[in-house]
Amino acid sequence: MSAAQPKRVDVTEEAAALIRELQKDNGPLMFHQSGGCCDGSAPMCFSKGEFRLGGQDVYLGDIEGCGFYMSASQFEYWKHTALLIDVVPGRGSGFSMESPRGVRFLTRSRVLEQDEIAFLEAQDKERPLAVVA
Repeated sequence: MSAAQPKRVDVTEEAAALIRELQKDNGPLMFHQSGGCCDGSAPMCFSKGEFRLGGQDVYLGDIEGCGFYMSASQFEYWKHTALLIDVVPGRGSGFSMESPRGVRFLTRSRVLEQDEIAFLEAQDKERPLAVVA
């Protein structure tokens, strides 16, 4: 395991800068990892509270002070993966906050190392991943 403690979700500096711009223009934000269909599997950025969370949404952590969520069923597939939120040129979903700027958030991922998985699972036992009610 690296010197830094592993995170389930993190952000590149480029994406962090965009998030800060969006916060300045729009106030508090939140993210939800889209599960497919129309938007593929993309991180969607909304004004905080604009996306209605339910009992099957899991809180993975914060990026730039914004809560990041995904469905519990999707998390089952991704629980051994570290997510890195990046930003790239191009048009993403019309529903996500960054879309009018000609860029889109993108989720990059890597499989966690065994020691990282053990660390996060131990952390989850102390402070379980919140399932939003």
